[in-house]
Amino acid sequence: MTSTDIRVSGRTVEIKRAGKELFPDDGITKADLADHYRRVGPRILPHLRGRPLMLERYPDGIGGGRFMQKDTPDHFPDWIHRAELPKEGGTVTYAVCDDLASLLYLVGQACITPHRWLSKADRPDHPDRLVFDLDPPGEDFAPVRRTAARLRELLDELGLPAALMTTGSRGLHVVVPLDRRTAFDEVRAFAGDVAELLAARHPDELTTAARKQAREGRLYLDIQRNGYGQTAVTPYAVRARPGAPVATPLSWAELDAPDLTPRRWTLADIHERLEDDDPWKRELPRGRSLKAARGRLEKLTP
Repeated sequence: MTSTDIRVSGRTVEIKRAGKELFPDDGITKADLADHYRRVGPRILPHLRGRPLMLERYPDGIGGGRFMQKDTPDHFPDWIHRAELPKEGGTVTYAVCDDLASLLYLVGQACITPHRWLSKADRPDHPDRLVFDLDPPGEDFAPVRRTAARLRELLDELGLPAALMTTGSRGLHVVVPLDRRTAFDEVRAFAGDVAELLAARHPDELTTAARKQAREGRLYLDIQRNGYGQTAVTPYAVRARPGAPVATPLSWAELDAPDLTPRRWTLADIHERLEDDDPWKRELPRGRSLKAARGRLEKLTP
């Protein structure tokens, strides 16, 4: 298979085996994936810059084996930025994607989906994002819509703005911007308390039980991503599922759209959406402190 050279960010990036079909049933090649990430570059890069990444790679396409890569391989070029961060018993050297050339190089390594930390490498223990993952028990999307609306109402009570995103997989993410003054342990505890309060208000529909057997058909309010070293799918990232769905930021007005599903936008039609303004420009404002929100939450908790 032939290679393709792409000139971006002052560099020439070689996409080896550009004709390799990463999504065989859809005929989507590595070159197609590179074209997507090049076109969404202005929107995806603000969510990647400065953040350690976990790379979801499929060298043999989505029908072959995948591997989730944290440590940056030695063969990555020197101009790919890195962040060496502590883990239990040692360190991990993560790739950091600060420009379009780096992003396309990762595509050339068959990285279909970049998963980013909720903090930046300069303050790795202090996130600037809090994420609620609304994980439904089945394919019925109605409970996800209801839960997203209820969660937004609760966050409004707490004085916290929130943004909405399809995951390209099963549910929705509700994202709260933070000011990086609160450490992960406290952020995760706060997210857990919010989830517990919402589940207590709707016990027949919602649960915070991590074990599937304990959920009893209820939607799971997953806050597990809010921890040091955990990751969440990057907005505008492609997911390794049939049809190549794309994680897509939404406006809250779109929550009631009849055609909305977690996999509403795919590689086939996401670029039509890029002709419109990015909804998160309006709905993901400057990060907020959790201090006042914690006080309001304590007053609401029975």
